[in-house]
Order: sequence, then C-alpha cells, then structure tokens
Amino acid sequence: MMSNKGRECLRLLLMLALVVLGVVNGEYLIEVGSYDSTGPAANQNAVGIHFRLRVRLFVVAESPNGARFTFANLDAGMASPLVTIKVLKRLRSRFGDLYTEENVAISGIHTHAGPGGYLQYVLYIVTSLRFVKRIVQAHNNLKPGSIFINRGDVDNAGISRSPSAYLLNPTEERARYPTNVDKQMTLLKFVDEGIRESIGAFNWFTMHGTSMSRDNRLISGDNKGAAARFFEDWYRSALGKGKSANRSTVQQASSRSSKVRINDGSLFVAAFCQSKVGDVSPNVLGAFCTDTENCAISTALRAMGTIHFVYPDEILSTKIIGDRQFKTALELFKSAKEELTGKVDYRHAHVNFTDIEVELEGNRVVKTCPAAVGAGFAAGTTDGLGQFGFLQGDTEINPFWKLVRNLLKRPSAYQEKCQKPKPVLLSTGEMFHPYTWAPAILPIQVLRLGQLIILSVPGVVQLRPSLRPLSSTDSPLAGFHYEPKEIFTVSRP
Repeated sequence: MMSNKGRECLRLLLMLALVVLGVVNGEYLIEVGSYDSTGPAANQNAVGIHFRLRVRLFVVAESPNGARFTFANLDAGMASPLVTIKVLKRLRSRFGDLYTEENVAISGIHTHAGPGGYLQYVLYIVTSLRFVKRIVQAHNNLKPGSIFINRGDVDNAGISRSPSAYLLNPTEERARYPTNVDKQMTLLKFVDEGIRESIGAFNWFTMHGTSMSRDNRLISGDNKGAAARFFEDWYRSALGKGKSANRSTVQQASSRSSKVRINDGSLFVAAFCQSKVGDVSPNVLGAFCTDTENCAISTALRAMGTIHFVYPDEILSTKIIGDRQFKTALELFKSAKEELTGKVDYRHAHVNFTDIEVELEGNRVVKTCPAAVGAGFAAGTTDGLGQFGFLQGDTEINPFWKLVRNLLKRPSAYQEKCQKPKPVLLSTGEMFHPYTWAPAILPIQVLRLGQLIILSVPGVVQLRPSLRPLSSTDSPLAGFHYEPKEIFTVSRP
C-alpha cells in the first residue's frame, strides 16, 4: 500500500499537472502572505509598541504564464516611491520583467502612528526587505483558487471631519449620496480550491487612522491594524488552530505571544485596506473639551488648546472602531457568494499633476498648479488642532507667518495667482532645498480582477472620486475599458 507521504506526493504532482494543463477548478491562481514590518521602535521617536505592524499581500494570475498582479497592504501611513523602486529592483533580480511598476501595487492603511523614515534615503531599504521575501513566497506557492466579492455598509464607524466644507458642494452632487461619508466596504474572499478553505480576505473601506491621538507615542496600526488582528484571530479560533479571539489584547497590555506572530506560511491573512479616506474620521463622538462635556465643531476649531479631538481613551477607541470594521467584514466574508470571473489586467502611468488642463463651466479651461500647503492645512481638523495662529476658514495669513514663510521660500506670483483663492502658506512645489519638498510627477495605477477594478491614486481622495481619468480619450490610462456594472474601489499608495 502507498504511504501517506507517497499519497501526498502524488496529490501534489497531479495538482501541478492540472495547473500546467489549465484544467483546474477555480478561476485564478492565488496566494496570500503576511510579514512583520514593525522594525525597531528604538530608532523612532516612540516609547514602545501598541501592537506590531504587518505587510499583508496577495498575488493573483490568470494562468502560470498569464497576466498577474500583486497587491501589498502596509500597516503604514502610506507607501513610498523609494520603497517601490527598491522592491521592484529585488523582484527583477529574481523574476526578470514578470513583476514591474505596472503590476505591483503597494498601499498604506494611513495609520498616523507608524514608524517614519522610509520616505527618505535611510530606512526605506529595511522596510522593503521585509516584504519582498513574502512576495517571492507567494509567487512560488500560487495555487488554483476562487475569489468571491461582497459589499455592505459599516455603521457608526466614521463621521465627516469636514461637514461644513461638504455642504459647499453643489446640491445636485450631494443629492446623489445618502450620507456625507462613504460607508460601503468591498471585500474579497480568497478560497484555495485544493483544500476548499479560505486563505484570506482583503477589504477596502474608508477610515482615517486617527483613533490614536496626535500625542500618542506608541507604534500602532490604529483601527485598521486592530481589525486585521481581530479577523485573523477569529479565523484561527474558528478552525481550532488557536486560542479564542480575545480583542482585549488591543485594549490593554498583552503577552509577547499575542503581540508577535510567527508566520510559517499557514496563517489566514486578513487585510483592511484604505480607500476614500480624505474626509472621514473614526472619532464618531466628536470633540471633547477639557472644560465642558462636548464641543460643537465650530467651537472646537477655534477654542485653541482646550479640546481633546479623539475619544479620551484612545486605546479603547482603536479597539471599538477596529471591532466595528471587523464585524462587518466577517458578515461579508460569511455571506460572499458572487464569484469574480474574467481577465486580469492593469495599467500604469506617470502624470505631471502640476500641468493638467481642467475644463470648467462655460468652456473655461484652467490648469493645475505646483503643490502648495494652505492655511487650512495648518489649522488642523476635528481630529486635532493645527499650529498657533491658524483657524479653519481663514482666507489670509497673518504677517508673522508670512515672514516665516518668506524666509523659507516666497511663493512666485504665478503660484499665488494659480492657487487663488487658497492662501499659500508653503509653496512646496517650488521648494527644492535641501531636496525636493513635494513631487510633481506621480503614478496612477488601475488593476482589474474580473469585474472588480481597483483604482490606485497618489493622494487622499474625498467622498466620491471622479472616474473621468478612465473614460477620457486623452487620458494616460485610455484603453482600459470598463462597463457601468463593474465594481470600483479606490486604494491609495
């Protein structure tokens, strides 16, 4: 009789043959992966680690030699062109032109409590090394699988942090949407056809990573990082592969075993990716004053130094908002029945954002400007006050800050005219010392996975992004055809 080891070897050989012949069940070849990306807290302006950070990714391909892409979700504020360049360099050394800037997407969850430095030229190499290995492992372990999609609303998890600004949008535009924030979560469920078990779930939902306050000095994945841990713990518990999910480990001190996760390649991967995050705050109870129980938004933005803009217990707030995202994701995961089918495709372009023509009403054509920081940026939001001397709604910059600005770089006459009526606090698009302050040319990427289209844009997108970059005939992404019935989600690098 054949031994168990022999049977397993035969099963693997048959699976490999079916993959090569292209007659396996499952629409795609899939694999997921996860890797610790925290790094040493001692190298940061931090006092410790709330919970460790991870890179979570998936690779999907039409066939062994067909179109493919990989999507990596970082527990970080954002991705970085420098990280991407280094990752691609290492992938190229192993796979040639199989993985390029066109089909490798790297996204950040927008936590405000992650380590810094990777946007510069010092620490980014360490950051990239931590997940190239996992992309390689995912590539080497691609297996036949199916991907299911589901959508649903997350209730009471986010509020608009710019409600008065939102009301300035045209009435007919606001009438198209039931609320002033996007509440919909889009979830993908990855199922290994060989074992008929799910190996991962990736979702996109709009939520700022500011449950942890601006005074926090603990490295943290904030509410999205917490939600990912809750989901992964639940799955391991549901399969009997671990202890029962205990969400209190994010609320209070926990043991090393619950903080550090040894990834042996068998862990279920749950990623909570970022979407149209620009105007959504997780601090759903509003602002809290130190001298009163609650502050109105208009008062909070002008009562300098008297407000807590997050829930008084930021650790508990992170747990609560993370748990609300997790519960919705779990419901969508359990009920996902619509299978993704069709081609894998992608487009990528570099766009000069300082010179884009925009047609306004009356056939008037204007151009975009070099980057600039306005007074509103310095004033802050309902998630945290800005610097002294700035208030939301200001249309002028006081003489003192103008003097400070001009010592750094006086905006050109062209910049001030182009940005008007926004007052220019820092003309970052015209500042190049000691090196460039803000980029002018940035990447835009579109990924197709069957009827799902992921639009990856280099910025903090507001409620409903325009899809004109895809439909415009002179767009750098022209030729990427889509149908109205297809599902869009927005990600951010």
